[in-house]
Amino acid sequence: MNSEIAGMIARRLVIAVITLLIVSFAVFFATSMLPGDTATILLGQAATPEAVAGLRQAMHLDEPAVWRFLLWIAGLVTGDLGTSYANNMPIATLIAGRFVNTMELAAITALIAVPFALTLGITSAVLRGSLYDRIVTVLTIGVISVPEFMVASTAVLIFAVYLKWLPAISFVNEVHSLSDMLRMYAMPVVTLTFVVSAQIIRMTRAAVIETLTTPYVEMALLKGASRSRIVLRHALPNALGPIVNALALSLSYLIGGVIIIETIFNYPGIAKLMVDAVATRDLPLIQTCAVIFCAGYLILITIADIIAIISNPRLR
Repeated sequence: MNSEIAGMIARRLVIAVITLLIVSFAVFFATSMLPGDTATILLGQAATPEAVAGLRQAMHLDEPAVWRFLLWIAGLVTGDLGTSYANNMPIATLIAGRFVNTMELAAITALIAVPFALTLGITSAVLRGSLYDRIVTVLTIGVISVPEFMVASTAVLIFAVYLKWLPAISFVNEVHSLSDMLRMYAMPVVTLTFVVSAQIIRMTRAAVIETLTTPYVEMALLKGASRSRIVLRHALPNALGPIVNALALSLSYLIGGVIIIETIFNYPGIAKLMVDAVATRDLPLIQTCAVIFCAGYLILITIADIIAIISNPRLR
């Protein structure tokens, strides 16, 4: 690795850390400005002013916002995520199980969506202009145009209400066999696969087509190289950067953008936990979940950028 590549990677890591700090600052003060008083909401309208004042002091809400932000950041850095207002439990304990559930859903979806999308994107690029390519393009645009809540709601109506094949709610704790797992994860995974695959297909197709029109690929074709060799040995390695970026963007959605899916299917993940925290105005829990989403997104995007930098032939 030469000094130029190392410098670019170091700059990208610094940008990611600065971005996370800025987002943390924005999240903290945006949630702090939500209407209503947290102590009054937790104690109820019948609470006395003395009780409200005592609770505000116990939760450090009477201190300046900047000081509370610094204490919160220091806690995140040292691993102390704080205590949930609504549950009076450590936030780390609340998030641990939910985070595992979200990662399981993301992993299952990725195992299905990534090979499926890459296969369609690559074959569509190789068969550019054919009937197969046009069908894949139309279906992909159609899926992108439909919001995920409509896909999820349609799946519930068809498979849970009318056909009664699958449960409308994902009771993850009741999974005791492979058949139970397939039933509980089927609709959330299929919905997320539709949403995630469409963008990967489009980006993969565009990247491979652009690579197939380069001079060195045309030279390999003139030398008599087979189509499969041209795609696997010449096109795909040089299209790796855009493809990895598309994968990172899509997979980052699985970490932080599944709020609608987890809410519709009542899936006990971290996104559903954040929605419940908003309803109870549990500010520390909201802030921690938002930072986790942002950190996951930045990690995936940074990894994609580093892979793109390393795989760039101009920097070798």
